[in-house]
Parts: sequence; C-alpha cells; structure tokens
Amino acid sequence: RQRKIGGQKGHPRQERIPLGPDDIGPILPYELSSKQAQGLIPLEEWFVLQQVDLVEKPYVVTEHRARKYLDPRTGRIVIAPFPVAVKAAGLVGPKLSALAAYQKGDGPMSYTTIQRFWNEVLGIPIRRSQLVNVLQKAAAAFAEPYAELRAALVQEPYVGADESGPNDWGDPLWTWCFRAARFTVFPIDPSRSSEVLKAILTETFGDVVGSDYFSAYRKYRADCGVLVQFCWAHWIRDIRFLAEHTDPSLAGWGQKLLWWIRKLFDTWHRAGQRTQACFARARHRIQRGFLKGVRHAPSRAEARTLAKRFRGRQADNYFRFLTTPGIEPTNNQTEQAIRHIVIDTQGTRGQRGQRWCERVWTIIATCRQQGRRVFQFFCNALNAHFRQETAPSLLS
Repeated sequence: RQRKIGGQKGHPRQERIPLGPDDIGPILPYELSSKQAQGLIPLEEWFVLQQVDLVEKPYVVTEHRARKYLDPRTGRIVIAPFPVAVKAAGLVGPKLSALAAYQKGDGPMSYTTIQRFWNEVLGIPIRRSQLVNVLQKAAAAFAEPYAELRAALVQEPYVGADESGPNDWGDPLWTWCFRAARFTVFPIDPSRSSEVLKAILTETFGDVVGSDYFSAYRKYRADCGVLVQFCWAHWIRDIRFLAEHTDPSLAGWGQKLLWWIRKLFDTWHRAGQRTQACFARARHRIQRGFLKGVRHAPSRAEARTLAKRFRGRQADNYFRFLTTPGIEPTNNQTEQAIRHIVIDTQGTRGQRGQRWCERVWTIIATCRQQGRRVFQFFCNALNAHFRQETAPSLLS
C-alpha cells in the first residue's frame, strides 16, 4: 500500500546540522525576569534557535578609480590602468556573475525572471543586454573545463549515452548525453545519427557504450566494432507489455521471460555472496534458459521483433554487465542526467546559446556527480577567466 508522506517508521531522524561560529552574526540572549526566575538557579546552558535571514543589501559596490594624468607636451590624457580582472569583469563581479550563471543554467530562469529577481530581491537594476553579456563571459569561462571533459570521454572504460531533442529558433536539434563514472558531457548537434558518436567517442573507442536499442548505437557498433551494453529496462518494459497481452501465446511467453529475468538479476545482485566459480555456473545456467526461451518466440510480429535482438552473438550485447566490472545493465543513470532537458528545456537561439547550454549543463551535472558545490565552481572559473589564468579542472 502507499506510504504516508514524510519520515518512515524505523528510519533515523533527519535533523539540520547547526551553523558554525564563523557563520553566526549577532547573538541575542533571552532570560527570565527577576520575578519569573525567583527560586530558580540559572545554568550556563542555553536552548538555541538559529534563524537565517537576508540582509537589507546582500551585495557590495566597489568603485574602482583610475587617476587621469595630463601630458603637458602633447596635451594627451593618460589614465592609470585597471587590474586585468577588474576590467574583464566590468559592472558585474565574479560572484554576482556566478549567481546569474547559476540562475540561468540550473533554474532554468529566463532573462526576464533573472532581471526581476535582481531588481526586486537584490535591489540591483540591470538590463537584459547586460545579463546577456554576463552569461557570455561565463560561457567563455566554462569553455576550457568543458573541452577537457569532452576530450576525456574516449579514455573512459564505460560511457552511457542518450539523446533528446530541443530546438533552436524552432529548428530541431539533438542534445546528446554521455555519462562516465565521474563526469557527464552534453554536446548539442543537428544530427541524431551514428556520425555524432564517431565524432565524439571516435571510431577507435575501445571500451563499452551503454545505450538503448536506437539505430544510431547499433550502426556505431556495426561500423566501428564497439562493445555495447543494451539497456535491460527498455527491453523489460516491452516484455511486460506482452505479458499482459490478450493473446495467450504472447502472454505466456512474456511471463516466462520475466521469470528468467528475475532469476538473472537476483543472481547478479547476490554475486558477492558466492565464489566466482559458483556465480559463473549459475549465470551460465540462467543465461542458457533465458536464451532458449526468448529464441522460441510465438509466431507473432511483436515477439519475433524482440527475439531478433538475441540472435547468435548479438545476445552478448545484453549480458556484458555480468562479466565486466563497472558496467550497468540499464541506461537509467544517463537518462536521469538528461531528464531535466527533456522536461524543462527552453531551447536556444543560435550558436552562442548552444555553446552556453553545452557547457553549463556539463559543469552542473559533473559537479553534482562529484559532490562539488556548483556555485563555488562557477566562482572559481569566472575568477580564473577574469584574471587570465588557467581554468579549474573537473578531472582532478
């Protein structure tokens, strides 16, 4: 039955960790009056309630002044130079630029919504054109970390892949998602073909790609000899549909396969409790039983189409996770990584918007994957960019 909302019985209580002394401003003590405290002994102990609130003006304005000098010989005015970082940042400093990038990239908030937030909450009047410039500076700051991650994909032992279709001025585009163990990359391309896989993972990719059964991944495997782990979740969904079919032959076939699949995954989950030889014997026995069942499909098109995926050596593309450590049987993690784009993408308007989305989505997903603070990485990247220093790495 459906559980009630909130903490469940038997689960440990979740309590907020108090803020440390460095985060606390004024301390306001409250005591009983003399009359109320009569007959009581005051203790050096306090019941503490920490309350967090915004300050009246949550920003500081620094005015940088460059002195002017007159050259009496030529009458020319010479101005002392600003520091490189100050001149590069302009009106909006690195932390405030990071806030705009966070709002636009992780919100995702429109330019109008960010403009209203800055005006009404922060008390900072700003034009849309200024916000656009701020985010383009952020996109430039994120270029190096993005390129580093994209280049590192070809060295990964396992990469999950998926794609979704946003648009650019109404024209279709494809956002690809490549998820490795410690980072995620989002390239945007007009094509949904295997040529994108060849360009990004290269034609000599020597490890395993996890994906659904979409034709681009099958062609990439056939053309380049790449090892593939096809997603069981997609296949199980199709089998469950047949297991509930009104045709008894389809329903019986689907139910039999689901029984073997449950046995297969139960054995896989308990692999650590068995010796390697014992697990191998159980795996081979269940795999043979499953393949015998799937290859004796009813003479219906729905079943024959699914059974074709397990012809001959093609079946290896579903069972690779059983023998290769680090390989997932489903593509769920990659699909979760790209889910926010499927649900709430606003599309793009030109190449600059596409590059911005690629980079900010990649950095946000990778920071979350590694347990880093997204906003802090934004600040570090913008500071490095304004100072013309090397961008921080997400691989170290």
